[in-house]
Amino acid sequence: MSNNDNVKLATTALVASGLGAALSYLMFKRQQKESRPRSNSMTFHIPSDAPAAVSSRTSFIFQDPEYDINSGNVRVRDPSVSDTTVLMPHSHEERMRRRIAARMAVEDENSQPRQSVTVRVPASSANCGPGYDCIGLAVDLWTEVTVSRAEKFEITAEGDGAEEMPKDDSNYIVTGVKAAYETANKPMPPLKYHVISRIPYARGLGSSSAAIVAGIIAGLVLAGHRLPVWGSESLLQIAASIEGHPDNVAPVIYGGFQVGIHNGTRWVTERIPSPPGMQCVMFIPDFIGKTSAARGVLKDTISRSDAAFNIGRVAFLVHALALGNLDNLKWGVQDRMHQPQRAEALYPHLFPMIKAAEESGACCAFLSGAGPTVMAFTSGASGDIFTQREKERTDYSVAKAMMEIAETYGVKGRIVVTQASQEGARVVKTDPPFSTEFITFRDNV
Repeated sequence: MSNNDNVKLATTALVASGLGAALSYLMFKRQQKESRPRSNSMTFHIPSDAPAAVSSRTSFIFQDPEYDINSGNVRVRDPSVSDTTVLMPHSHEERMRRRIAARMAVEDENSQPRQSVTVRVPASSANCGPGYDCIGLAVDLWTEVTVSRAEKFEITAEGDGAEEMPKDDSNYIVTGVKAAYETANKPMPPLKYHVISRIPYARGLGSSSAAIVAGIIAGLVLAGHRLPVWGSESLLQIAASIEGHPDNVAPVIYGGFQVGIHNGTRWVTERIPSPPGMQCVMFIPDFIGKTSAARGVLKDTISRSDAAFNIGRVAFLVHALALGNLDNLKWGVQDRMHQPQRAEALYPHLFPMIKAAEESGACCAFLSGAGPTVMAFTSGASGDIFTQREKERTDYSVAKAMMEIAETYGVKGRIVVTQASQEGARVVKTDPPFSTEFITFRDNV
């Protein structure tokens, strides 16, 4: 290598070192500037014609402290500090916490009272075998409740169970409306109620929970009051406090399969994925099943082996639903806490019907809620079942087998075939409507 080459090489190295040092210095100064604390003092120009601040009333029921923007405990993010917490796709409540904490003001949560409201609520099936008082699913059978302001109290009903339904203030719809007005801290006016019932009354399909949720939603809309959801699930708290457990009211509110627990402060629920193409084949007896009687046959304590049995089955059930492994459902719905006791004392047809359903092609079968309805899950449905070949599904053969067992045991009833509902309760009509000239909500509500 010549001397000229050595000189060029040395010069290139010196230039590169100088540029690297300059770049490092610039980066260091920039980091220093960005790490300086920012002043908390900010000046806002308020126009002279700005309206005065409106006093808003916000209801929080069992509100987690970090969500309560009135408690002084909200963890407000410092804009000068990078939040390195990784938000996963399921971190809905953390996203909402940050959104609430970042707001400059609280929106007024009181809305316009209304003259009437119609609420549509689904049936539900609780327990699903081993998930006693904690697992349930929404069923695609619907009741519509219309509540209107009136001069005097009145309840009218039509449809399934209309004759047995209470027509006084002991009706759970009225209980729900009262709870809503108490939550809104407003006097409850005279109201009239009209029920179009398609949920069998007192048959283990959540007719009471549907009534409670329908009443709460109707009362909130009539009173013009809204509740927080993220970090509190306030509607669930009201409903579960009336019902005593979340296994029915949670799916009625949210739809789908729901698992609920009490975390020591409030009720908490999560949705369990459900397999596609699954149908619900239900044998619904003609007689009423009283929850009090069904609970009365249960003991206050269980053995350690039975507890371990049910814990394992609940885990297996949730795993089978989440992964769509329908073959494992028959193991996942097994139970020792309530089904054997209720079968022995109240429903002798239960286990023979479960066996017949599974032998005829059902994925599983179990006692729906406290009974007397027996529910089976079948697979294979795709699209509209009346355009699909029957041999691709098992619902007909399962229904026939269940009815034969009912006849053998002298239990009169009917078979209903439907599916799980992924949607929960919703408002379908109000006066005045929520829709305006520039925004139209679903069904023009």
